[in-house]
Amino acid sequence: MDGFYSYAVQTQHYFRRVHEGPARSPLKTPAAWRSSDPTSLGKWRVSLAPRYVDELHAALATAKQSGRPTGELSADDFPLPTLSGEIARWRETLASGRGFQVVSGVPVADWSREDTELVYWCLGLHMGRPGAQNPQGDLLGHVFDTGDDADDPFVRLYRTRSHIAYHCDAADIVGLLCLRSALRGGTSRIVSSVTVYNELLARRPDLAERLYEPFHLDIRNEDSSGALRHLPIPPCRFDGARLRTFYHSDYFRSVVRHDDVPAFSGDELALLDLYEEIAARPDLYVDMDLAPGDIQWLSNHTILHARSGYEDHAEPEQRRHLLRLWLSL
Repeated sequence: MDGFYSYAVQTQHYFRRVHEGPARSPLKTPAAWRSSDPTSLGKWRVSLAPRYVDELHAALATAKQSGRPTGELSADDFPLPTLSGEIARWRETLASGRGFQVVSGVPVADWSREDTELVYWCLGLHMGRPGAQNPQGDLLGHVFDTGDDADDPFVRLYRTRSHIAYHCDAADIVGLLCLRSALRGGTSRIVSSVTVYNELLARRPDLAERLYEPFHLDIRNEDSSGALRHLPIPPCRFDGARLRTFYHSDYFRSVVRHDDVPAFSGDELALLDLYEEIAARPDLYVDMDLAPGDIQWLSNHTILHARSGYEDHAEPEQRRHLLRLWLSL
């Protein structure tokens, strides 16, 4: 699992989804959970035991003693004799289970910013293969308010304090490590895309079929050449057993600003509206506030995630800040 993917290679890996045909019956899998049924969720938040925290401290020392730059480290340079077994279980939960896991107790207050970044990067190496999060090749993302204008159609909203609608990222896994939380707000909301699909099937099976045909995805000027402005992406792929979904509310909807993209049909708008209406049901979604030292791991194949807007601290050194990894399995 050593090394990392470029933005293009990671995106190609993520969208290489086997497809046999539409799922026309409700899917009964561990990924089809709902918040109103705690038994379907299981133990989604775990705290690191003291022995695992000790392993992180020891692994950090080992990695620093190697003298290698962070980008050249491998998982072997960050040995986790017993925590690696827990990480394997988290990975299985993401790949074949409910699709998310929250881990608390990472001792971020004990480390400098550079050491925290090194630890998180190496945890990512144990989870999967890190990949770039934009065409510029950023591998470890910093999520905070940069002061960018949320109304600018070219701005990625994680760089603002704005509400972010349900979406997926173009990697198998997204991980967020909280360094500091907001003064108010910034709540993470997640929902099972499998459950949303099941509910859509029950209400409008005719609309569900449209999810297997491409929607144009606005790429928000991320192609530096300017030649590519949108991509055709089918939201759903079904291999006969597993449904994989890519959904991006803001980018699916904003794409009609381009002259060469036709306006949505009535059924297409009805589909987007109903899909998001279902995803917004309180009996389906889970809200969580991340505290410093929390890691949220999500599958971008079976989980939609959103974020509420937030009010930040006045002091720059106290403002909301998360580290982000995109990983391929």
